[in-house]
Parts: sequence; structure tokens; C-alpha cells
Amino acid sequence: MQDGNVTQGMARPLGGERYTSREFMEAEWENVWTKTWLLTIRADDIPEDGDFMVEEIGRESILIVRQKDGSIKAFYNVCQHRGNKLVHEPEGSMPSFTCAYHSWRFEIDGTCSYAQDPEDFAGGDPCPHASLVEVECDVFAGFVWINMDPDCAPLKDSLGQIWDEWQAYPLEKMVRVQAMSVKMPCNWKLLMDNFHETYHLPTAHPEGIEYAEDHYSQTPLTLFDNGHALGQTHCCLPADRLPESKPRMTKPIEADLKAWDLDPADFLGREKDARKAVQAQKRKLAPERGLSHYDRLSDDQLTDVFHYTVFPNFATSLNADGMLFLRSLPDRTDPEKCVFDCWYYLFGASSSHINLVTAGGEGAITEAKREVIEFGEKSLGVVLDGDAWVMAGQQEGMRSRGYRGAILARQERRVAQYHDMIDRYIDGYRPAPRGAREAA
Repeated sequence: MQDGNVTQGMARPLGGERYTSREFMEAEWENVWTKTWLLTIRADDIPEDGDFMVEEIGRESILIVRQKDGSIKAFYNVCQHRGNKLVHEPEGSMPSFTCAYHSWRFEIDGTCSYAQDPEDFAGGDPCPHASLVEVECDVFAGFVWINMDPDCAPLKDSLGQIWDEWQAYPLEKMVRVQAMSVKMPCNWKLLMDNFHETYHLPTAHPEGIEYAEDHYSQTPLTLFDNGHALGQTHCCLPADRLPESKPRMTKPIEADLKAWDLDPADFLGREKDARKAVQAQKRKLAPERGLSHYDRLSDDQLTDVFHYTVFPNFATSLNADGMLFLRSLPDRTDPEKCVFDCWYYLFGASSSHINLVTAGGEGAITEAKREVIEFGEKSLGVVLDGDAWVMAGQQEGMRSRGYRGAILARQERRVAQYHDMIDRYIDGYRPAPRGAREAA
């Protein structure tokens, strides 16, 4: 789809039951979660053969293992004997996996290599017929992606234009500096709805106008195939909404200028010129600062935030120096709960030029381990705190008899496209390989 296309009508009304109904949750599970490519762990989280991580995705547990030949495989994390969960640790390294119930053993390639008392089975040794069930798996942008549909289109075809556009960023080598997983009291889609629009920025994030242009007329949107989308936010300049009573040389803009050896005083009265000046200075200084990937970025990518939403449950704000990782995962049984992963990655270890504010405070640049917390237990940072508290309250509204359903502005067309795609999947849609689309 091209920039400017608006989803004309919803396949179904965008009402509260989409966020509260167990029936709708079941339809999503059977037709969306088990039929789409899902981003999971970093490939470098399991560098050696036998290294593994377990991803809990709704009611399924997925075991992801590095193989002896360097490849990665994914399996349903369940013993084939009588359905016991095979691996209970979230991560580790094992030469093989032994079930804690009857000691059946599975090799890291999924084959069953031992069953207790094999002579006692009527059909003989069950091992040759008891391999773990494999899940489709691919690696892209340094992440492992899985798909529970054995007949799925390849990941590259599903991602389409995103596969091409992300090549500019050094996503294979990143350092995670924030990693909080929050148990949220809301449906997983409320988070994704929020990440599909910037309409909420002036209200939920009023501080943003000191550094980014948030008016919809200056926020390019692109709708891709298969439910993916992109929004671009111009940064390193004061927004037009910034009141005249406030100084236009704001602290964030001043910090960016100083970080790139530019004097803020030279931009007083022409603060909007800071964006182009920083772009030019980044081009000039990147080689001596070891930022070779800047050569692959456009001028806009050097200063702006490119916010991608990847159907069905991932969003990321990409800038020249890092990635804000936003992932929403459903609860096993409750449509009004989810897990929200809010992580931040830097491209490489160098960060002296970055004006970074994480939940740990400005300049908190240390490699982070995943921390699972309850909603409200601690701050996620000023921006994500604003989002999370709104989502919790919005879930209550989804249960109200007084809520008639969403009224969407044109600038919220990514939300409309997103829910249309959910409905299309429920009705049987599946991505076609690129070649098939082009031939058609």
C-alpha cells in the first residue's frame, strides 16, 4: 500500500468485546498467533551449541536451541511421552533434554534418544517415532522469529518491505541497556493500538514538543502489506505546537547540538535549522567516531524516529543509534491481561554521542538482564509510564456498556488497518510468497 491510503471500513465494529471476550481471544489464538511470524529472542543469546532459551507465547511454550552446525531450531516445549513440559528453566545450556517425569531424553536436534523400558511398548522402542515437534524458525535482524504454521510463507515474504528497509541498520550487533517485562492489566491489542498512532502524543507525552514535530500533517505514514506499517517523526527541532512563551532552544535540542560539537548559540532564532545541521555534522564526524553504519542511513534516518509496527505484536522506534523494542504477548487464558516487553538496544557499545534517557536515568548505559515486574511496581521511564497507565484505564473502559466502539481519525488509519488485518486472518487470510504476489 502507498502512503495516504486509508482503510475504508472495518470488517467488524471496533468494539470493547475485542479486548474482553474469551471467544474473540480464542479466534485470535487459532488464526493469528499460530499463523504469523513472531519475533522472539536474540540469536546471540544462544551462541554455543546446546544453548537454549524458552519463550512463553500465550498458551504455548517454545524451546529455541542452537544446533551443532550453528543453525537454530525451535520446538514445542513438550515431552512426547505424556505431555509433560520438557524444559522448565527459561535459559541455559544442555547437551540434551531429559523429561523430569519418566526420564525420556531428547537431543538438541529434537530426536528422542532414550525411553525408559523400551521393550515394554507394544510397538517396540518408541524413540524413532517420538521426536519433538519442530516449529518454523528463521533469523533476521539478529532476532529469532518463529511461526507455528507449518505451511507459512517465508519470513522474508511476510515482512516484505520491512526486510529491505531494516538492512540499513546494524541490528545484528546491539547492546541491550533496558529490559523490563511488565505484567499488564489490559488486553495485548491496547498496547499495539497505542503504538500505531501519534494522535496521543500531545496529551500523553506533552514534553515531546520540545524535541519532535508531532502534528499529523508533518508525520508521514506508510501502510505495508500483511498488516505492517511505518510512521516517521521529525526530531531535533521544536514542534509548531510549542507555545511562543517557551524558549525554542530546548534542552533536548541543545544537548544534541553539543553532542555533535555544535554551538547552540549559533541557532538562537533559527532553532528549526538544528535538525539539518545535526544531520550534516553526523555525516562529517561519523568516521572518527566509529559509526560506519551512518553511511547506509538517509539524512532523515540520522535524526528522525522511524516507528515500525510489525504484525501482529511488535513495534519498534528505530533511530540512528538504537532501537526501542516494544512487544505485547497475550496471557494464557485471560483476555484482559498481557505481558509488555519494553527494552532498549544500542547499536554497539559506544554511546558518548547519544542523548539517552532510560528508566534507569540519563546516561544509564549498562547491559541489562531481563526483569519481570508487576504493573506499577517501578517506572518504565517517563514516556512509557504515560502509555502504560493509559492502557490500564482503557481496559476498564472496554468493559463499559457506555462504550459504543472506536471513532478513528484519518491519522489513526494504522489502527484501522491493524484491526482489519486481524479480522482478515480470522477469516482465513494468509500472506502469499513475494513471487506469487508479483505474478498476480
